[in-house]
Amino acid sequence: MKIKNAKFLISAPNIKLCPELNLPEYALLGRSNVGKSTFINTIVNNSKLAKTSNTPGKTRLINLFEITSDKKTFILADLPGYGYAKVSKKEQAEWQKNLEEYLKKRKLTSTIQFIDARHDIQKNDILMQEWLKFNSIPCFNILTKCDYISKNEINKKLSVIEKTFENRAFAFSSKNKIYIESILNHFEEQI
Repeated sequence: MKIKNAKFLISAPNIKLCPELNLPEYALLGRSNVGKSTFINTIVNNSKLAKTSNTPGKTRLINLFEITSDKKTFILADLPGYGYAKVSKKEQAEWQKNLEEYLKKRKLTSTIQFIDARHDIQKNDILMQEWLKFNSIPCFNILTKCDYISKNEINKKLSVIEKTFENRAFAFSSKNKIYIESILNHFEEQI
């Protein structure tokens, strides 16, 4: 699968303000600053499409992107990160409510949970995975920032993720584009 076009559609605070698009849709989940926006920019080869930041918690809305490949058009929904962010407890609770509502009510092809290769699987990653399974929401995993660890470590971490979550897991690096093809092939298999 080759990406031909990508465009930002809308930022919305909740599902009620997200348009029904009737296209395959993937919700991107992960801890704050795990690299979801960088992932979008890398696979579409446009460093300015999704806003990125080194500060955790910058994604505060549901950001929808329409991606057109040579095979199909689909949606990527960049959701607010879970975990550390310098926002009030009230705001975090609102994010949580909107995130759960989106994941339960939106017709999703799959969710994609991102895990940072530089760290072990975190408690809130496990809690998110348990919640997805409890609610029968499909998921696969992407191990981000793989350029920071060795090939041997990448393989070990992918194996741990697949055993722990019983999901397919893929390596990803914004600097080393060799991983993109297998991820896009997995998209193609699902849509």
